[in-house]
Amino acid sequence: MENILNVAEIGALVGDPARACILSALMDGRAHTAKELAYRARITAQTASSHLKLLVNANLLSVVSQGRHRYFRIASPLVVQLLETLGAVAAIQTPPRQRRPSRVDTAMRECRYCYDHLAGWVAVQIASSFQQRHLVEFNDEGGLITGAGMAFFADRGLENALGKRGNRILFRPCLDWTERRYHIAGQFGADLAVDLANRGWFERCPQSRAVIFNAAGRAGLKDVFDIECEDRPAAA
Repeated sequence: MENILNVAEIGALVGDPARACILSALMDGRAHTAKELAYRARITAQTASSHLKLLVNANLLSVVSQGRHRYFRIASPLVVQLLETLGAVAAIQTPPRQRRPSRVDTAMRECRYCYDHLAGWVAVQIASSFQQRHLVEFNDEGGLITGAGMAFFADRGLENALGKRGNRILFRPCLDWTERRYHIAGQFGADLAVDLANRGWFERCPQSRAVIFNAAGRAGLKDVFDIECEDRPAAA
């Protein structure tokens, strides 16, 4: 019974629209101040402080003080998985809202940060490319990098994206809430995002989780992953 009550409490916290906006903003993997999160959620700073206190007390967020500022971030990978799963369920089960997609919507669908790894159409295409060439194998439960995949990444200078052997899961399929197919999460997904960022292939949007691949990045996607960004289908 106690666990059921805990689930209900977490559901109520996440289900509030303002708190959902705050959590979504923090899915970009960066730490933010209360003022920044208030702006993203379109609420007052005082209201944001009240919401943030609840989220911190529930261990959904952590806070770090630096000088006069306090920075908030998602507390653990478990919280990230919860939000990813809720997003995927909402995308599948909820009827689509009838409104024209904005430029931000379109950019988010093409590619975005899902905490510390890439999501969206580009990320799904990368995962599909890996599967088709038998560089990785995965299903609903998990995945692994094949011997051919290890050789492929090392040959193309992507050895930093092979993942550090630590306590974190190396390779995890993550259901993409916009594409409804899998992209790659876990340590491998995080390291791959860092590698592509270090190559200067994309820029992060300042007020969104979206990332924009530049000309060099689009050429790199074609050369390394055989992905033609021009083939990206129009948003529904």
